[in-house]
Amino acid sequence: MSANTKILTEMNNRSREVFRRVVEGYLDSGDPVGSRTLTRSMSEQVSAATIRNVMQDLEHLGLLDSPHTSAGRIPTQLGLRMFVDGLMEVSQLASEDREAIDATTSGNEPGVASMLDRVGQALSGITHGASLVLTPKHEAPIRHIEFISLGPDRALVVLVFADGTVENRVFSPPLGHTPSAMREAGNFLNALAEGRTLSDLRAQIQREIDQRRRELDTAARELVESGLAIWHDSGESHERLIVRGRANLLDQADEADLERIRSLFDDLERKRDIAEFLELAEEGDGVRIFIGSENKLFSLSGSSLVVSPYMNADRKIIGAVGVIGPTRLNYGRIVPIVDYTAQLVGRLLSGERKGQDL
Repeated sequence: MSANTKILTEMNNRSREVFRRVVEGYLDSGDPVGSRTLTRSMSEQVSAATIRNVMQDLEHLGLLDSPHTSAGRIPTQLGLRMFVDGLMEVSQLASEDREAIDATTSGNEPGVASMLDRVGQALSGITHGASLVLTPKHEAPIRHIEFISLGPDRALVVLVFADGTVENRVFSPPLGHTPSAMREAGNFLNALAEGRTLSDLRAQIQREIDQRRRELDTAARELVESGLAIWHDSGESHERLIVRGRANLLDQADEADLERIRSLFDDLERKRDIAEFLELAEEGDGVRIFIGSENKLFSLSGSSLVVSPYMNADRKIIGAVGVIGPTRLNYGRIVPIVDYTAQLVGRLLSGERKGQDL
């Protein structure tokens, strides 16, 4: 039994109800909840003085806090976590929310990227928060790799995948590359690449370079390493983070929060810790909730993140969708929205992949 669960089970019914109503009132309005307000909603008739005593006990437990501007209480991060884990009631997905999400599958622009962009817009509009969508990496086995010189300081790397997809990227090669180095780098990669995905290939290449460093001249080795790095840059289009609805966060922020929200935007622009964003989702099936400092990417802004992974037909996690908002998010409503969206995206991508395989 976790410490939070133990605290909750040791509360008497009155304390548990006061705590629940304070949290629900705060999540609904964003304002501190006072004892007089609770006297009108408690299931038993109790005085405001009695409720204040209960609130003080909850404050001593670290579950509630009292802002200096008000006699009311708001939940702490610990209190929100305990509410989410033990008292929150997850609502059914509303039909209008389901319809708005389903509508993203029938846009005019075809392709996975366009569909995921529409998903991000829909999530943002429905939840009134900022949405995050981490697009899937291309994980098909590689058939062929080729480097093409475009000039003294520019080169093109072309990847042909076994499913017929072709991707290319312009990059800056190391100084001193020659046509022979280009050919040697391509031959080296093709000897290793067939049947391997790009992520499989990266680790194998490093082992081979370490073992065969003398066989590869410096220019070819650097070309292999720099060319491959282009494809593993988490900020590039094959692992793209779509962010929608930033204005929603700004609209909900007070003056003290604005600078922290801007800091969050800066981190998202730089794609900081985005790889970790997917790792968060991979740590468990279904929807996960991170409140405030529980996730370092959002700790400075004091925001909350509701995130769920989506999977391909092989049940492998290939991306994630999520919603960022203030800590007073309506978690009970947003959890089923994020869950449904992730499942829908997974089904769509699995269906498309199957169609390509056929």
